[in-house]
Amino acid sequence: MLFVGRFGRWSITPEDRLEVVGYRLGISATALAFLFEGLFALLPPEQEATRSAMRGLLDPVALLGAGGLGVSLQLIHIYLAPLKRALQVLWLLGTAGALFVMATQDDPAAVFVYDHALWVWAVGPLFAALTGVAFKEGLCYNKWEAAGLFGAVPLTVGGHLLHLFPTDVERGLLASCCVLLAVFAGRKYTQAYKDDIGDKSIFEFQKLSHEEQMALLKRLGQD
Repeated sequence: MLFVGRFGRWSITPEDRLEVVGYRLGISATALAFLFEGLFALLPPEQEATRSAMRGLLDPVALLGAGGLGVSLQLIHIYLAPLKRALQVLWLLGTAGALFVMATQDDPAAVFVYDHALWVWAVGPLFAALTGVAFKEGLCYNKWEAAGLFGAVPLTVGGHLLHLFPTDVERGLLASCCVLLAVFAGRKYTQAYKDDIGDKSIFEFQKLSHEEQMALLKRLGQD
């Protein structure tokens, strides 16, 4: 099937479909990791056996989530290349911060950062990158859950860093992030492939040399 884009006609290839599937699977991995870490934080203290069993998995699951987000940021279709690179840099900084915490502290990174709020600065760029993905999805598709994430994630992470909210409010914000991210990841699979690809003609135009771009614009003007 052919689509008409800003710079000509384009079609969806098998490679395009694989990229979209990879992007969505990366988001799913991030959502599952967030849900696991969030559930651990939200479990009441009397659930000691469950918390003890989950505790040893916190770091591996966190790395799975960070890896999934990294894959999605590699495959995401954003027309502004500098914005995509900025999100990737944030991901890199946040992942490096998380690895540093894991390598230097006895507690799992999630537990250590929760107990020492200043260390949010080390892992915060990961959440900033996730917020950027939510912003892109909310802006492009008017998704309520993406718009909710765009507000809830910074409030939860920034609120903990600055000690803005009492514990019950923090827990409520964390629970809302878990629900919103689960809905966001699940609803990605209901979209047409074309939606996640965007206007492919723009990306193809950006790959051309300046001379080739001028020639294409001239041809399009004549047509």
